[in-house]
Amino acid sequence: MDAQRDAILWHLERRGSITPIEALNELGCFRLAARIEELRRAGHRIHTTMEKRNGRRWARYVYEQRPQQAGLF
Repeated sequence: MDAQRDAILWHLERRGSITPIEALNELGCFRLAARIEELRRAGHRIHTTMEKRNGRRWARYVYEQRPQQAGLF
């Protein structure tokens, strides 16, 4: 599960978001919501948006990149 979590985090950092179908097709992850919850508990800021098309709904998990601290001194 650590490998899946790392792969999901890598995907989020580079693409900004992930859906369950992307996780399944690209990473072989059937339980994306569980891995997202683990990442959240580890301190990553990820929010969920719901999408709908052709009468179907699914979640999109969006990675909130932490702002870089500006050098004050």
